[in-house]
Amino acid sequence: MREKAKQQMRIWATLCHLSALLGWILLVLLVFIGIPLYLPLNLLAPLIIWRSKKIQYPWIDFQGKESINFQISLTLYTLFVIAIFLVILFTSFTIAVTTNASIDEIKNTLDTLLLILVSLISFKLVLQSFVVSFASIKAYNGEHYCYPFIIRVLR
Repeated sequence: MREKAKQQMRIWATLCHLSALLGWILLVLLVFIGIPLYLPLNLLAPLIIWRSKKIQYPWIDFQGKESINFQISLTLYTLFVIAIFLVILFTSFTIAVTTNASIDEIKNTLDTLLLILVSLISFKLVLQSFVVSFASIKAYNGEHYCYPFIIRVLR
């Protein structure tokens, strides 16, 4: 019976990590079908799992905080990159308009900026999927894993 409880604890800890990927996948699908939405959906499922199971299992308290801190950090980094690109976009557009650039030059500039932004966000999603998968495997094996480059909001 005790082994079954440990198994359940490790499964819930693994789900704390993997459920965040579901939020990002859902968000990318919404944007792909044309709904311009940026909500931190990646925080919702790990937060629900952590809040409901942290008292029952101390291991989930640790893993849930780690997962949520990583997802908060990724959300903040993504918002920061989007804000920087909006500033670059408006600056480029202002320069193009004030110098009477042709439509083709403006289109090329905007296409380049969009390509760079999409590349950065795609790289972040691929990197996140590897790191989250690694953390979930470690959690399932009962090993501690600390995400790199995170802001510790929950301690």
